[in-house]
Amino acid sequence: MKFLNPQIIRRQSYPVPPDFPSDLPPVLAQIYASRNVTSGEELSHSLSELDDYRTLRGIDEAVVLLHQAMREEWRILVIGDFDADGATSTALAVKALQMMGAGEISFRVPNRFEYGYGLTPEIVAVALEDKPDLIITVDNGISSIRGVQAANDAGVRVLVTDHHLPAEELPDAAAIVNPNQPDDKFPSKSLAGVGVIFYVMLALRAHLRDSGWFDERGEEPPNLAALLDLVALGTVADVVPLDHNNRILVAQGVARIRAGECSAGIQALIEVAGRNQQRLVASDLGYAIGPRLNAAGRLKDMAIGIRCLLCEDIAEARTLAAELDSLNKQRRAIEGDMQQQALEELEQFFIDGEEQCQKGLCLYRPEWHEGVIGILASRIKERLHRPVIVFTDSGETSIKGSARSVKGLHIRDTLDAVAAHHPGLLTRFGGHAMAAGMTLPRENYETFQSAFAEEVDRQLSDADLQAILTVDGELTATALDMELAQQLRHGGPWGQGFPEPLFKGEFNVLQSRIVGEHHLKLLLGWPEGEGVVDAIAFNADLDSWQENSGTVQLVYRVDVNEYRGERSIQLVIEYMSNL
Repeated sequence: MKFLNPQIIRRQSYPVPPDFPSDLPPVLAQIYASRNVTSGEELSHSLSELDDYRTLRGIDEAVVLLHQAMREEWRILVIGDFDADGATSTALAVKALQMMGAGEISFRVPNRFEYGYGLTPEIVAVALEDKPDLIITVDNGISSIRGVQAANDAGVRVLVTDHHLPAEELPDAAAIVNPNQPDDKFPSKSLAGVGVIFYVMLALRAHLRDSGWFDERGEEPPNLAALLDLVALGTVADVVPLDHNNRILVAQGVARIRAGECSAGIQALIEVAGRNQQRLVASDLGYAIGPRLNAAGRLKDMAIGIRCLLCEDIAEARTLAAELDSLNKQRRAIEGDMQQQALEELEQFFIDGEEQCQKGLCLYRPEWHEGVIGILASRIKERLHRPVIVFTDSGETSIKGSARSVKGLHIRDTLDAVAAHHPGLLTRFGGHAMAAGMTLPRENYETFQSAFAEEVDRQLSDADLQAILTVDGELTATALDMELAQQLRHGGPWGQGFPEPLFKGEFNVLQSRIVGEHHLKLLLGWPEGEGVVDAIAFNADLDSWQENSGTVQLVYRVDVNEYRGERSIQLVIEYMSNL
């Protein structure tokens, strides 16, 4: 089996802007400049720097509709998605409306195994049991043409809030708020679903305040910043690009969590994940909290996760968080088995050490778990650095696929091209640049497999399949002290589109051992006898780790490890090779 062999390149360096804070460490200043931060203002995380909600297309119609719903005491039903963004979006919508005095509010989230994604006619039929007057979609709805029409036919108004890319036809909703819809002037196109609904609630609060709603009730307008913990979690977990606007939202949410000003549900999830709440960083939301929340939607019912986020009693929240943690452990076990099966299947693409793998790769097994195929696609994509779609059975005659792409190939547009060239091949599809989902008749799989490979081959060259690790240079033993390690850890916030700093260097392997069954723990010596440093490679390839001895080249990020009250510098290895 051939594994990822990346090209390591140095990130392009730019001059440090003169208005950067004078107390900013030179290493961190250069890192920010290399990420195209062109002014000190872009390093501000003040809420006053957020983009103006008034530039969102449809925002006026949305708040007028919501005001009418509140004034006339309509029954409001929030319909979310079954991932972490959808869960946080749902919880935020319910909480915000309650904080502003709305009456009867409930939520539903489609079970992925019964109804699939979005506001489908089938989920509308179920929703009608709640007798709603208004349906609010969060993190979905922009492609729900038939579902919105079904609601309209039943006399139920629909407010669509979403961030996914729209098709040519938009749903006939009473109002649509989506920064990616045509003619929208909102500067940031990278809001997660939870960011979109947060902006809608900001606009609604301003509208209600100006209309005298709070004065009539003898109440102060609520502080919606109390919901930024949900915004931060959903934004990081959905892996949307952290542009300046999203960095403000995440930084503010993380700061509130560290200060203990977060929901009981998020506090309980932090506890069960074994993280230190006072030292939490954005990556903890992505790697520890988000997966536990997502596990509910992948294996069971995301309503469990939403109830956890809505919970105000810490004891009840801990019970729900423990259930989510148990589901996540089950998910990891299922994923491990599926990954092993996929790797065995992939061996056919490597003959005599030569890669015979198509540029666009499809894998299918009828028994694979529908809720985990997306994770498996991501793992295989990382290993082979090419677009991957993993399929499994969905119903008696259909299969469902989850796709992950690489830089240079917009996966949703690619599926659109396949559908245009082969009408009727796909039943439905949707997604964005790096991830997508689709359904097709099982009998169409081989035709789709060939059509997808042909389209990817048309768009990607062999050079596009070369994995690249972009590093921020090298660190010396004298430069890397605890102060710099903490500054790197708490900088950013780091994430998609604003990557955590990576460094390269040569080290001598002094000790190595396996911990936690899948992780490689190392004691490394700096070159020229400058001291030692701890390192860890999570989920290492244990079949080959013993080869890494003597002198190795590493690509790593800097972390601060806490163990029994002691703090030390730890290198987290992203790539390792012998020299």
